[in-house]
Amino acid sequence: METNRKTTVMFAGLHGLDAVVQAAGDSATQEAVARCFERIGGAAISCGGRLAKTTRDKAIILVATPDAAADAAVAIHTAVGEFPAVAAVKFSLGIGFHYGPVIQKDTDVFGDTVNLAARLGEQAAKDQIITTMETAGALSPIYRPWLRKLGAVDVKGRSDQVEICELVWRADDSATLVAKRRVTSQDTQKLKLKHRGAEVVRRREKDAVIIGRDPSSGLVVDDDQVSRHHCTIERRGDKFVITDTSSNGTYVTIQGEPEVLLNREELTLSKRGWIAFGQPKVAAKESVEFICYT
Repeated sequence: METNRKTTVMFAGLHGLDAVVQAAGDSATQEAVARCFERIGGAAISCGGRLAKTTRDKAIILVATPDAAADAAVAIHTAVGEFPAVAAVKFSLGIGFHYGPVIQKDTDVFGDTVNLAARLGEQAAKDQIITTMETAGALSPIYRPWLRKLGAVDVKGRSDQVEICELVWRADDSATLVAKRRVTSQDTQKLKLKHRGAEVVRRREKDAVIIGRDPSSGLVVDDDQVSRHHCTIERRGDKFVITDTSSNGTYVTIQGEPEVLLNREELTLSKRGWIAFGQPKVAAKESVEFICYT
């Protein structure tokens, strides 16, 4: 079964593999790579991600949000840095990630987001984390001081070049972590969505909630004014952000404030309110109630 959703796709490429093969042989190298991938998977899980696939020298990791991907990239680099040398040769990684829509079939993902993340993984040098400027724009403010522009790269299948940047994750050679997972009151923030007896609650940085007419949506609203994938709500740091992806627009009313029309735009949700589709709430046949609470 195929589904469409947005997520962050990360490619982590092993550096030093050929040197390990020469020093230790194929059998010992395969065993070491398998153990190394286990560590990568464990680091991904600790940040809410999962190891989706491996090849001879690459790991593909899926993480819900850019913030969680930044955390996971640092955790993965740290885990591999602590991995013991094989025949006196140390593994290292180059990591690239990009956030966007993917097509999921079973446990695998496909699409432009995957292709772009793969290109970033190829571009990343040893011990480096890179992402697109587009994805960097979705990172929380705590990460932005550590972003460094790298210019533009060509990507197969795209006519225009893609602007990329580096997430500088070490302050100096002592490997002090700059980007690290925050433990604050945001972990208690919750979002509740209610529609016709259905209820969706989000507490953590997990998959974005898609609202739409399509049965694969996280919250299904069956109405002619609703697009198949009408809008997306995702957690960014300590905020929940709604993004309109429809052809008719999304109307958002935050209690005590004027109604706002989103046309391919974003809005931070707060307090309590309602989401209407294609027309103002007063004229809409269907609406979704949201509640932000602790």
